[in-house]
Amino acid sequence: MQLVCQQRDRITGPQSHELVSVFMLGFTSLLLLTAAKMYLVVVCLLLGAVGVFGAPDADQIKFLPGLSKQPSFRQYSGYFTVAGNKHLHYWFVESQKDPANSPVVLWLNGGPGCSSLDGLLTEHGPFLIQEDGTTLEYNPYSWNMIANVLYLESPAGVGFSYSDDKKYTTNDTEVSMNNYLALKEFFRLFPEYSKNEFFLTGESYGGIYIPTLAERVMEDSSINLKGIAVGNGLASYELNDNSLVYFAYYHGLLGSSLWTALQKYCCKDGNCNFYNSLDPDCSNSVAQVQTIVYNSGLNMYNLYAPCAGGVGTSVENGQLVIRDLGNSFIKHKWSSLWNQKLRGISLFKSMRLDPPCVNSTPSALYLNDPYVKSALHISPDALEWVICSAEVNLNYNRIYMDVKKQYLKLLGALKYRVLVYNGDVDMACNFLGDEWFVESLQQKVEVERRTWLYFNGQNQQVGGFVKEFTNLAFLTVKGSGHMVPTDKPIAAYTMFSRFITKQPY
Repeated sequence: MQLVCQQRDRITGPQSHELVSVFMLGFTSLLLLTAAKMYLVVVCLLLGAVGVFGAPDADQIKFLPGLSKQPSFRQYSGYFTVAGNKHLHYWFVESQKDPANSPVVLWLNGGPGCSSLDGLLTEHGPFLIQEDGTTLEYNPYSWNMIANVLYLESPAGVGFSYSDDKKYTTNDTEVSMNNYLALKEFFRLFPEYSKNEFFLTGESYGGIYIPTLAERVMEDSSINLKGIAVGNGLASYELNDNSLVYFAYYHGLLGSSLWTALQKYCCKDGNCNFYNSLDPDCSNSVAQVQTIVYNSGLNMYNLYAPCAGGVGTSVENGQLVIRDLGNSFIKHKWSSLWNQKLRGISLFKSMRLDPPCVNSTPSALYLNDPYVKSALHISPDALEWVICSAEVNLNYNRIYMDVKKQYLKLLGALKYRVLVYNGDVDMACNFLGDEWFVESLQQKVEVERRTWLYFNGQNQQVGGFVKEFTNLAFLTVKGSGHMVPTDKPIAAYTMFSRFITKQPY
Protein backbone atom coordinates (compact mmCIF):
# COMPACT_ATOMS: atom_id res chain seq x y z
CA MET A 1 0.00 0.00 0.00
CA GLN A 2 2.90 2.33 0.48
CA LEU A 3 3.70 2.18 -3.26
CA VAL A 4 0.11 3.10 -4.18
CA CYS A 5 0.10 6.12 -1.91
CA GLN A 6 3.30 7.37 -3.45
CA GLN A 7 1.83 7.01 -6.95
CA ARG A 8 -1.35 8.88 -6.02
CA ASP A 9 0.60 11.80 -4.65
CA ARG A 10 2.27 12.33 -8.03
CA ILE A 11 -0.99 12.63 -10.07
CA THR A 12 -2.04 16.23 -10.87
CA GLY A 13 -4.02 18.18 -13.46
CA PRO A 14 -7.51 17.87 -14.99
CA GLN A 15 -7.17 14.17 -15.83
CA SER A 16 -6.06 13.26 -12.35
CA HIS A 17 -9.45 11.94 -11.22
CA GLU A 18 -9.82 9.76 -14.34
CA LEU A 19 -6.31 8.50 -13.99
CA VAL A 20 -6.86 7.77 -10.33
CA SER A 21 -10.07 5.89 -11.13
CA VAL A 22 -8.36 3.82 -13.81
CA PHE A 23 -5.43 3.21 -11.54
CA MET A 24 -7.64 2.16 -8.62
CA LEU A 25 -9.69 -0.12 -10.88
CA GLY A 26 -6.51 -1.76 -12.08
CA PHE A 27 -5.17 -2.02 -8.59
CA THR A 28 -8.41 -3.59 -7.34
CA SER A 29 -8.21 -6.13 -10.16
CA LEU A 30 -4.61 -6.80 -9.23
CA LEU A 31 -5.60 -7.34 -5.62
CA LEU A 32 -8.38 -9.71 -6.62
CA LEU A 33 -6.07 -11.57 -8.95
CA THR A 34 -3.40 -11.79 -6.27
CA ALA A 35 -5.95 -13.00 -3.74
CA ALA A 36 -7.18 -15.62 -6.18
CA LYS A 37 -3.65 -16.78 -6.81
CA MET A 38 -2.96 -16.90 -3.09
CA TYR A 39 -6.14 -18.92 -2.60
CA LEU A 40 -5.07 -21.37 -5.28
CA VAL A 41 -1.64 -21.66 -3.73
CA VAL A 42 -3.15 -22.37 -0.32
CA VAL A 43 -5.55 -24.94 -1.79
CA CYS A 44 -2.73 -26.61 -3.67
CA LEU A 45 -0.63 -26.71 -0.53
CA LEU A 46 -3.49 -28.22 1.42
CA LEU A 47 -4.18 -30.77 -1.28
CA GLY A 48 -0.50 -31.49 -1.43
CA ALA A 49 -0.49 -32.09 2.28
CA VAL A 50 -3.30 -34.57 1.86
CA GLY A 51 -1.84 -36.20 -1.22
CA VAL A 52 1.80 -36.29 -0.21
CA PHE A 53 1.49 -36.49 3.54
CA GLY A 54 -1.68 -38.49 3.80
CA ALA A 55 -1.01 -40.74 6.78
CA PRO A 56 -4.33 -41.18 8.60
CA ASP A 57 -4.15 -39.20 11.82
CA ALA A 58 -6.91 -41.29 13.41
CA ASP A 59 -4.71 -44.38 13.12
CA GLN A 60 -1.59 -42.82 14.62
CA ILE A 61 -0.51 -44.42 17.90
CA LYS A 62 -0.22 -41.46 20.23
CA PHE A 63 0.84 -43.38 23.34
CA LEU A 64 1.87 -47.02 23.54
CA PRO A 65 1.64 -48.65 26.99
CA GLY A 66 4.61 -50.60 28.30
CA LEU A 67 7.37 -48.27 27.09
CA SER A 68 9.57 -46.29 29.47
CA LYS A 69 9.87 -43.64 26.74
CA GLN A 70 7.67 -43.09 23.71
CA PRO A 71 9.39 -43.54 20.32
CA SER A 72 10.75 -40.72 18.19
CA PHE A 73 9.35 -42.32 15.04
CA ARG A 74 5.68 -42.35 14.04
CA GLN A 75 3.60 -45.51 14.10
CA TYR A 76 0.07 -46.35 13.07
CA SER A 77 -2.44 -49.09 13.80
CA GLY A 78 -5.82 -49.61 12.19
CA TYR A 79 -7.69 -51.57 9.56
CA PHE A 80 -7.66 -52.05 5.81
CA THR A 81 -11.13 -53.01 4.57
CA VAL A 82 -10.97 -55.42 1.64
CA ALA A 83 -13.46 -57.51 -0.31
CA GLY A 84 -16.31 -55.49 1.18
CA ASN A 85 -16.54 -57.14 4.59
CA LYS A 86 -13.03 -58.15 5.70
CA HIS A 87 -11.05 -55.89 8.00
CA LEU A 88 -7.34 -56.67 8.11
CA HIS A 89 -5.49 -55.17 11.04
CA TYR A 90 -2.15 -53.50 10.39
CA TRP A 91 0.59 -51.99 12.52
CA PHE A 92 2.92 -49.71 10.58
CA VAL A 93 6.19 -48.43 12.03
CA GLU A 94 8.05 -45.71 10.18
CA SER A 95 11.79 -45.91 9.67
CA GLN A 96 13.99 -44.49 12.40
CA LYS A 97 16.30 -43.16 9.70
CA ASP A 98 14.87 -40.87 7.00
CA PRO A 99 11.42 -42.46 6.53
CA ALA A 100 10.66 -40.41 3.41
CA ASN A 101 13.49 -42.11 1.55
CA SER A 102 13.59 -45.48 3.28
CA PRO A 103 12.08 -48.53 1.60
CA VAL A 104 8.68 -49.89 2.63
CA VAL A 105 8.69 -53.53 3.74
CA LEU A 106 5.66 -55.76 4.23
CA TRP A 107 6.03 -58.54 6.80
CA LEU A 108 3.78 -61.63 7.00
CA ASN A 109 4.01 -64.44 9.52
CA GLY A 110 2.81 -67.88 8.50
CA GLY A 111 0.51 -70.56 9.82
CA PRO A 112 -1.66 -70.38 7.90
CA GLY A 113 -3.41 -68.57 10.71
CA CYS A 114 -0.55 -67.05 12.73
CA SER A 115 -0.29 -63.37 13.56
CA SER A 116 2.33 -61.02 12.14
CA LEU A 117 2.33 -59.19 15.47
CA ASP A 118 4.37 -62.15 16.69
CA GLY A 119 7.01 -60.98 14.23
CA LEU A 120 6.74 -57.43 15.55
CA LEU A 121 6.86 -58.22 19.28
CA THR A 122 9.28 -61.18 19.34
CA GLU A 123 11.39 -61.01 16.17
CA HIS A 124 12.37 -57.76 14.44
CA GLY A 125 9.94 -55.06 15.55
CA PRO A 126 11.09 -51.86 17.27
CA PHE A 127 9.91 -53.15 20.66
CA LEU A 128 10.20 -56.63 22.16
CA ILE A 129 7.69 -57.99 24.66
CA GLN A 130 9.14 -58.97 28.03
CA GLU A 131 8.27 -61.98 30.17
CA ASP A 132 5.92 -59.99 32.40
CA GLY A 133 3.53 -59.43 29.49
CA THR A 134 3.31 -55.69 30.24
CA THR A 135 6.73 -54.25 29.47
CA LEU A 136 8.26 -53.43 26.08
CA GLU A 137 11.98 -52.91 25.55
CA TYR A 138 13.50 -51.25 22.52
CA ASN A 139 15.10 -53.60 20.01
CA PRO A 140 18.50 -52.29 18.83
CA TYR A 141 18.31 -54.60 15.80
CA SER A 142 14.83 -53.67 14.68
CA TRP A 143 14.31 -53.75 10.94
CA ASN A 144 12.68 -50.33 11.15
CA MET A 145 16.11 -48.89 11.90
CA ILE A 146 16.45 -48.60 8.11
CA ALA A 147 12.99 -49.40 6.70
CA ASN A 148 9.32 -48.51 7.06
CA VAL A 149 7.78 -51.83 8.10
CA LEU A 150 4.14 -52.81 7.65
CA TYR A 151 2.97 -55.74 9.79
CA LEU A 152 -0.30 -57.16 8.43
CA GLU A 153 -2.49 -59.66 10.28
CA SER A 154 -3.80 -61.89 7.50
CA PRO A 155 -6.14 -63.51 6.60
CA ALA A 156 -9.29 -62.30 8.36
CA GLY A 157 -9.72 -64.22 11.60
CA VAL A 158 -6.03 -63.93 12.48
CA GLY A 159 -5.11 -61.75 15.45
CA PHE A 160 -7.28 -58.64 15.48
CA SER A 161 -8.40 -59.04 11.84
CA TYR A 162 -12.02 -60.00 11.37
CA SER A 163 -14.86 -60.38 8.90
CA ASP A 164 -18.34 -58.93 9.30
CA ASP A 165 -19.92 -62.30 8.51
CA LYS A 166 -17.62 -64.16 10.97
CA LYS A 167 -16.79 -66.71 8.28
CA TYR A 168 -13.12 -67.57 8.14
CA THR A 169 -12.80 -70.34 5.58
CA THR A 170 -10.29 -69.23 2.95
CA ASN A 171 -7.54 -70.42 0.60
CA ASP A 172 -4.21 -69.42 -0.94
CA THR A 173 -5.73 -67.58 -3.91
CA GLU A 174 -8.21 -65.55 -1.89
CA VAL A 175 -5.53 -64.64 0.65
CA SER A 176 -3.12 -63.40 -2.02
CA MET A 177 -5.86 -61.24 -3.54
CA ASN A 178 -6.93 -59.79 -0.18
CA ASN A 179 -3.32 -59.10 0.77
CA TYR A 180 -2.89 -57.28 -2.54
CA LEU A 181 -6.05 -55.23 -1.89
CA ALA A 182 -4.70 -54.43 1.57
CA LEU A 183 -1.51 -53.10 -0.01
CA LYS A 184 -3.56 -50.90 -2.32
CA GLU A 185 -5.36 -49.55 0.73
CA PHE A 186 -2.04 -48.90 2.44
CA PHE A 187 -0.75 -46.81 -0.44
CA ARG A 188 -4.08 -44.99 -0.65
CA LEU A 189 -3.89 -44.05 3.03
CA PHE A 190 -0.14 -43.41 2.95
CA PRO A 191 0.40 -41.93 -0.54
CA GLU A 192 3.65 -40.32 0.57
CA TYR A 193 5.23 -43.79 0.33
CA SER A 194 3.84 -44.76 -3.07
CA LYS A 195 7.14 -44.13 -4.89
CA ASN A 196 9.45 -45.67 -2.30
CA GLU A 197 11.18 -48.95 -2.98
CA PHE A 198 8.94 -51.77 -1.81
CA PHE A 199 9.77 -55.28 -0.59
CA LEU A 200 7.63 -58.28 0.36
CA THR A 201 8.97 -60.36 3.24
CA GLY A 202 7.73 -63.14 5.49
CA GLU A 203 8.50 -66.48 7.06
CA SER A 204 7.13 -70.00 7.33
CA TYR A 205 3.81 -70.28 5.45
CA GLY A 206 4.86 -66.88 4.17
CA GLY A 207 6.75 -69.13 1.75
CA ILE A 208 3.36 -69.47 0.03
CA TYR A 209 1.93 -66.05 0.89
CA ILE A 210 4.86 -63.96 -0.39
CA PRO A 211 5.51 -65.34 -3.90
CA THR A 212 1.78 -65.65 -4.68
CA LEU A 213 1.31 -62.03 -3.57
CA ALA A 214 4.38 -60.94 -5.54
CA GLU A 215 2.86 -62.48 -8.66
CA ARG A 216 0.01 -59.96 -8.34
CA VAL A 217 2.08 -56.97 -7.22
CA MET A 218 4.57 -57.28 -10.09
CA GLU A 219 1.72 -56.65 -12.51
CA ASP A 220 0.87 -53.33 -10.82
CA SER A 221 3.18 -50.59 -12.06
CA SER A 222 1.95 -48.18 -9.39
CA ILE A 223 3.80 -50.23 -6.73
CA ASN A 224 7.57 -49.93 -6.85
CA LEU A 225 8.33 -53.59 -6.10
CA LYS A 226 12.04 -54.31 -5.83
CA GLY A 227 12.15 -57.81 -4.41
CA ILE A 228 11.08 -60.46 -1.92
CA ALA A 229 12.71 -62.21 1.03
CA VAL A 230 11.38 -65.43 2.56
CA GLY A 231 12.69 -66.91 5.81
CA ASN A 232 12.36 -70.62 6.60
CA GLY A 233 9.55 -70.74 4.09
CA LEU A 234 7.42 -73.55 2.81
CA ALA A 235 8.23 -73.60 -0.90
CA SER A 236 7.46 -77.24 -1.72
CA TYR A 237 5.65 -79.80 0.42
CA GLU A 238 7.44 -82.67 -1.28
CA LEU A 239 10.93 -81.23 -0.88
CA ASN A 240 10.22 -80.19 2.71
CA ASP A 241 9.08 -83.69 3.69
CA ASN A 242 11.82 -85.55 1.86
CA SER A 243 14.59 -83.32 3.18
CA LEU A 244 13.34 -83.50 6.78
CA VAL A 245 14.16 -87.22 6.96
CA TYR A 246 17.74 -86.54 5.89
CA PHE A 247 17.94 -83.60 8.31
CA ALA A 248 16.74 -85.75 11.20
CA TYR A 249 19.12 -88.61 10.47
CA TYR A 250 22.22 -86.49 10.03
CA HIS A 251 21.42 -84.54 13.20
CA GLY A 252 21.44 -87.77 15.17
CA LEU A 253 17.72 -88.17 15.76
CA LEU A 254 16.89 -91.45 14.03
CA GLY A 255 19.56 -94.06 14.59
CA SER A 256 20.98 -96.63 12.18
CA SER A 257 18.16 -99.20 12.40
CA LEU A 258 15.40 -96.76 11.41
CA TRP A 259 17.62 -95.23 8.74
CA THR A 260 18.26 -98.67 7.26
CA ALA A 261 14.51 -99.35 7.17
CA LEU A 262 13.84 -96.03 5.48
CA GLN A 263 16.46 -96.75 2.84
CA LYS A 264 15.11 -100.23 2.29
CA TYR A 265 11.41 -99.43 1.98
CA CYS A 266 11.34 -95.84 0.69
CA CYS A 267 14.28 -95.69 -1.71
CA LYS A 268 14.80 -97.20 -5.13
CA ASP A 269 17.60 -96.67 -7.64
CA GLY A 270 19.09 -93.94 -5.50
CA ASN A 271 15.83 -91.96 -5.24
CA CYS A 272 13.92 -91.78 -1.95
CA ASN A 273 10.24 -90.94 -1.53
CA PHE A 274 9.36 -90.10 2.07
CA TYR A 275 6.54 -87.85 0.89
CA ASN A 276 3.72 -89.99 -0.48
CA SER A 277 4.95 -93.56 -0.79
CA LEU A 278 2.25 -96.23 -1.04
CA ASP A 279 4.49 -98.87 0.51
CA PRO A 280 3.07 -99.60 4.00
CA ASP A 281 6.52 -100.41 5.40
CA CYS A 282 7.78 -97.05 4.15
CA SER A 283 4.77 -95.25 5.63
CA ASN A 284 5.36 -96.96 8.97
CA SER A 285 9.03 -95.92 8.98
CA VAL A 286 8.14 -92.33 8.08
CA ALA A 287 5.56 -92.30 10.90
CA GLN A 288 8.35 -93.17 13.32
CA VAL A 289 10.33 -90.19 12.04
CA GLN A 290 7.30 -87.96 12.59
CA THR A 291 6.93 -89.23 16.15
CA ILE A 292 10.56 -88.39 16.93
CA VAL A 293 10.50 -84.97 15.28
CA TYR A 294 7.05 -83.80 16.37
CA ASN A 295 6.16 -85.60 19.57
CA SER A 296 9.28 -86.55 21.49
CA GLY A 297 9.73 -83.22 23.26
CA LEU A 298 12.18 -81.72 20.80
CA ASN A 299 11.75 -78.07 19.87
CA MET A 300 10.92 -78.46 16.21
CA TYR A 301 11.53 -74.75 15.57
CA ASN A 302 15.05 -74.91 16.94
CA LEU A 303 16.54 -78.35 17.50
CA TYR A 304 19.11 -77.03 19.96
CA ALA A 305 16.83 -74.76 21.99
CA PRO A 306 14.85 -75.83 25.07
CA CYS A 307 11.11 -76.38 24.89
CA ALA A 308 9.21 -73.52 26.50
CA GLY A 309 7.01 -74.98 29.21
CA GLY A 310 8.94 -78.21 29.26
CA VAL A 311 8.46 -81.57 27.58
CA GLY A 312 5.05 -83.20 27.68
CA THR A 313 2.77 -80.92 25.67
CA SER A 314 0.48 -82.79 23.34
CA VAL A 315 -2.78 -82.68 21.46
CA GLU A 316 -4.62 -83.49 24.66
CA ASN A 317 -3.82 -80.16 26.34
CA GLY A 318 -4.45 -77.94 23.38
CA GLN A 319 -1.03 -77.72 21.76
CA LEU A 320 -0.43 -78.58 18.14
CA VAL A 321 2.13 -77.97 15.43
CA ILE A 322 0.42 -75.79 12.87
CA ARG A 323 3.17 -73.76 11.27
CA ASP A 324 3.69 -74.89 7.76
CA LEU A 325 4.34 -78.58 8.01
CA GLY A 326 4.21 -80.65 4.89
CA ASN A 327 1.88 -83.25 3.45
CA SER A 328 3.02 -85.96 5.85
CA PHE A 329 1.86 -83.75 8.71
CA ILE A 330 -1.53 -83.16 7.10
CA LYS A 331 -2.01 -86.94 6.96
CA HIS A 332 -0.57 -87.48 10.42
CA LYS A 333 -2.73 -89.27 13.00
CA TRP A 334 -2.45 -86.35 15.47
CA SER A 335 -4.00 -84.03 12.93
CA SER A 336 -6.99 -86.36 12.65
CA LEU A 337 -7.36 -86.51 16.43
CA TRP A 338 -7.21 -82.74 16.69
CA ASN A 339 -9.81 -82.22 13.97
CA GLN A 340 -12.14 -84.70 15.66
CA LYS A 341 -11.72 -82.86 18.94
CA LEU A 342 -12.50 -79.49 17.38
CA ARG A 343 -15.63 -80.77 15.64
CA GLY A 344 -17.15 -81.25 19.07
CA ILE A 345 -16.42 -77.67 20.10
CA SER A 346 -18.62 -74.87 18.83
CA LEU A 347 -16.40 -71.92 19.74
CA PHE A 348 -12.99 -71.97 18.11
CA LYS A 349 -12.04 -68.82 19.97
CA SER A 350 -11.98 -70.82 23.21
CA MET A 351 -9.16 -72.99 21.89
CA ARG A 352 -5.49 -72.31 22.43
CA LEU A 353 -3.53 -73.40 19.40
CA ASP A 354 -0.01 -72.38 20.30
CA PRO A 355 2.93 -73.71 18.30
CA PRO A 356 4.75 -76.29 20.46
CA CYS A 357 7.66 -75.15 22.62
CA VAL A 358 6.72 -71.50 21.95
CA ASN A 359 5.60 -69.23 24.78
CA SER A 360 3.05 -66.74 23.45
CA THR A 361 1.61 -65.84 26.86
CA PRO A 362 3.48 -62.49 27.24
CA SER A 363 2.34 -61.29 23.81
CA ALA A 364 -1.26 -62.38 24.47
CA LEU A 365 -1.34 -60.67 27.86
CA TYR A 366 -0.02 -57.46 26.38
CA LEU A 367 -2.16 -57.32 23.24
CA ASN A 368 -5.39 -58.18 25.08
CA ASP A 369 -4.87 -55.46 27.66
CA PRO A 370 -7.72 -52.93 27.18
CA TYR A 371 -5.35 -49.95 27.30
CA VAL A 372 -3.16 -51.50 24.60
CA LYS A 373 -6.17 -52.32 22.45
CA SER A 374 -7.38 -48.75 22.80
CA ALA A 375 -3.94 -47.42 21.83
CA LEU A 376 -3.94 -49.68 18.76
CA HIS A 377 -7.50 -48.67 17.79
CA ILE A 378 -8.68 -52.28 17.88
CA SER A 379 -12.28 -52.81 16.79
CA PRO A 380 -14.75 -54.15 19.38
CA ASP A 381 -15.71 -56.70 16.72
CA ALA A 382 -12.24 -58.27 16.77
CA LEU A 383 -11.71 -61.55 18.61
CA GLU A 384 -9.34 -61.94 21.53
CA TRP A 385 -5.76 -62.00 20.25
CA VAL A 386 -4.05 -65.39 20.05
CA ILE A 387 -0.81 -66.17 18.30
CA CYS A 388 -2.46 -68.61 15.88
CA SER A 389 -6.12 -69.05 14.95
CA ALA A 390 -7.47 -72.59 15.15
CA GLU A 391 -10.48 -71.68 13.04
CA VAL A 392 -8.43 -70.15 10.22
CA ASN A 393 -5.84 -72.93 10.20
CA LEU A 394 -8.23 -75.86 10.24
CA ASN A 395 -10.55 -74.36 7.61
CA TYR A 396 -7.75 -73.27 5.30
CA ASN A 397 -7.67 -74.77 1.81
CA ARG A 398 -4.11 -75.20 0.56
CA ILE A 399 -3.95 -74.79 -3.21
CA TYR A 400 -0.24 -74.47 -3.97
CA MET A 401 1.87 -77.54 -3.26
CA ASP A 402 4.89 -75.62 -4.52
CA VAL A 403 5.59 -72.10 -5.74
CA LYS A 404 8.18 -72.80 -8.42
CA LYS A 405 6.10 -71.08 -11.09
CA GLN A 406 5.87 -67.88 -9.06
CA TYR A 407 9.61 -67.76 -8.41
CA LEU A 408 10.43 -68.35 -12.07
CA LYS A 409 8.02 -65.60 -13.08
CA LEU A 410 9.70 -63.15 -10.70
CA LEU A 411 13.20 -64.13 -11.78
CA GLY A 412 12.20 -64.07 -15.43
CA ALA A 413 11.40 -60.37 -15.15
CA LEU A 414 15.14 -59.80 -14.52
CA LYS A 415 14.56 -56.87 -12.17
CA TYR A 416 13.56 -58.26 -8.79
CA ARG A 417 15.94 -59.32 -6.01
CA VAL A 418 15.02 -62.58 -4.30
CA LEU A 419 16.42 -63.86 -0.99
CA VAL A 420 15.62 -67.26 0.49
CA TYR A 421 17.11 -67.59 3.97
CA ASN A 422 16.96 -70.35 6.57
CA GLY A 423 18.01 -70.85 10.15
CA ASP A 424 19.94 -74.11 9.85
CA VAL A 425 18.55 -75.92 12.94
CA ASP A 426 14.84 -75.50 12.14
CA MET A 427 12.84 -78.68 11.54
CA ALA A 428 9.51 -77.10 10.56
CA CYS A 429 10.81 -75.78 7.23
CA ASN A 430 14.36 -77.06 7.14
CA PHE A 431 17.22 -75.45 5.22
CA LEU A 432 17.91 -78.50 3.06
CA GLY A 433 14.44 -78.53 1.50
CA ASP A 434 14.66 -74.85 0.64
CA GLU A 435 18.17 -75.32 -0.72
CA TRP A 436 16.90 -78.10 -2.99
CA PHE A 437 14.05 -75.83 -4.06
CA VAL A 438 16.38 -72.95 -4.96
CA GLU A 439 18.65 -75.30 -6.90
CA SER A 440 15.62 -76.64 -8.81
CA LEU A 441 15.05 -73.16 -10.25
CA GLN A 442 18.23 -73.68 -12.30
CA GLN A 443 19.39 -70.09 -12.29
CA LYS A 444 22.86 -68.98 -13.35
CA VAL A 445 25.38 -69.18 -10.50
CA GLU A 446 27.14 -65.87 -9.86
CA VAL A 447 28.96 -66.65 -6.59
CA GLU A 448 29.63 -70.20 -5.41
CA ARG A 449 28.64 -71.25 -1.91
CA ARG A 450 30.76 -69.51 0.70
CA THR A 451 30.61 -68.26 4.28
CA TRP A 452 29.16 -64.85 5.00
CA LEU A 453 30.32 -62.72 7.92
CA TYR A 454 28.79 -60.21 10.31
CA PHE A 455 30.12 -58.01 13.10
CA ASN A 456 28.73 -58.99 16.51
CA GLY A 457 29.86 -55.82 18.27
CA GLN A 458 33.29 -57.16 19.10
CA ASN A 459 34.61 -58.99 16.05
CA GLN A 460 33.72 -60.69 12.80
CA GLN A 461 31.82 -63.98 13.00
CA VAL A 462 30.55 -66.52 10.50
CA GLY A 463 26.86 -65.83 9.93
CA GLY A 464 26.30 -68.93 7.82
CA PHE A 465 26.63 -69.81 4.17
CA VAL A 466 25.38 -68.14 1.01
CA LYS A 467 25.17 -69.07 -2.65
CA GLU A 468 24.26 -66.39 -5.16
CA PHE A 469 22.55 -66.71 -8.51
CA THR A 470 21.40 -63.99 -10.91
CA ASN A 471 19.00 -61.86 -8.78
CA LEU A 472 18.65 -64.76 -6.33
CA ALA A 473 20.47 -65.79 -3.16
CA PHE A 474 20.12 -68.76 -0.83
CA LEU A 475 21.48 -68.02 2.64
CA THR A 476 21.70 -69.97 5.88
CA VAL A 477 21.96 -68.47 9.36
CA LYS A 478 24.22 -70.61 11.52
CA GLY A 479 22.72 -71.82 14.77
CA SER A 480 19.31 -70.25 14.17
CA GLY A 481 15.94 -71.91 14.18
CA HIS A 482 12.64 -71.08 12.50
CA MET A 483 12.37 -67.50 13.79
CA VAL A 484 15.75 -66.18 12.64
CA PRO A 485 15.55 -62.61 14.05
CA THR A 486 14.63 -64.01 17.48
CA ASP A 487 17.51 -66.47 17.61
CA LYS A 488 20.18 -64.40 15.82
CA PRO A 489 19.10 -60.74 15.86
CA ILE A 490 22.44 -59.20 14.84
CA ALA A 491 23.03 -61.66 12.00
CA ALA A 492 19.42 -61.26 10.85
CA TYR A 493 19.66 -57.46 10.83
CA THR A 494 22.93 -57.63 8.89
CA MET A 495 21.40 -59.96 6.32
CA PHE A 496 18.27 -57.79 5.98
CA SER A 497 20.19 -54.54 5.57
CA ARG A 498 22.46 -56.03 2.91
CA PHE A 499 19.45 -57.38 1.05
CA ILE A 500 17.46 -54.14 0.85
CA THR A 501 20.51 -51.98 0.13
CA LYS A 502 21.79 -54.36 -2.54
CA GLN A 503 25.10 -54.94 -0.79
CA PRO A 504 27.15 -58.17 -1.04
CA TYR A 505 26.33 -60.69 1.65
